[in-house]
Amino acid sequence: MARRSIWRVLQFGLGALLVAIAIRSVVVNWQSLRAQPIDLRLSPAWLAMSVLVVFASYAGLIEAWRRVVLGMGERLEFLTAARIWFVASLGKYVPGKVWAIAGAAVLAQRAGVDPSVAVAGAIVLQILALASGAAVVALTARDTFQVLGQGAVVMAGAVILLTAGGLVVLTSQPALDRLSRLLPASWPRLRAIPAGMVAGAFLANVLAWVGYGVALLLLGRGLLPGVVLTLPQAVGVFTCSYLAGFLALFAPGGLGPRESVFLLMLSGEIGIKPAAALALASRVLLTATEVLPAVPLLFRSDTPGPPSVREA
Repeated sequence: MARRSIWRVLQFGLGALLVAIAIRSVVVNWQSLRAQPIDLRLSPAWLAMSVLVVFASYAGLIEAWRRVVLGMGERLEFLTAARIWFVASLGKYVPGKVWAIAGAAVLAQRAGVDPSVAVAGAIVLQILALASGAAVVALTARDTFQVLGQGAVVMAGAVILLTAGGLVVLTSQPALDRLSRLLPASWPRLRAIPAGMVAGAFLANVLAWVGYGVALLLLGRGLLPGVVLTLPQAVGVFTCSYLAGFLALFAPGGLGPRESVFLLMLSGEIGIKPAAALALASRVLLTATEVLPAVPLLFRSDTPGPPSVREA
């Protein structure tokens, strides 16, 4: 219990530090911020393409989760998996992030899937998201962290090796049993997944991160035509900021730390005002595409309702 409390304090402290640094950057550069022009112009076509790319990324992640569940011996149709995924994703907007996993378990159980498989599949997919995200950030480090110079190549190699080791762990039942002992006792036993399915799910996550970066580029074109980003920059900035928000368990939906990292990474490249506008627009885009599809599913008679705290 003490160790868990220390971990929460460290997470809160790190998140607060990121927000404080971002605020300080705005305060220090306030005069230049006020003087800096910003050219906001709405282009519906570019914005629509951005939304479509985000939904395509969601579809890849849903199919990856479904394949992991299938690899554990269960049956799950894509449309059912999509309903579960969207409704359970609402749990990330509750502090703690665990509600998304708990929600997936309850909803999957109501759809006829073994809840332990649903939870294990969700946990594995979170591990894959973190591993693939770390690899993507490492590979784009030269474009997003210019101060690293040649060190970016060394860091990328080290992260990729660690990621490969993590993927091997997911295919080994003895290794997963040791990992399970580090998790809360109430969590289900993790099951080894065939190597092909692990590789496929990992690739789906990498493609999703790239898709999010493409969506960010399109979003920029649709709002700030004067802002120019490269694809590696967009992918790296989005992935790094999203992971920062994901790891900040106290922040619902990563609100605060994610925008702070986004601002710190882009303000030097495109200016504070455009970076802030793009960070806010990205937040609205991701929240709208997650929440709006989930709302009608909550009221469908053939769709399980959201889990209560008692059920979770």
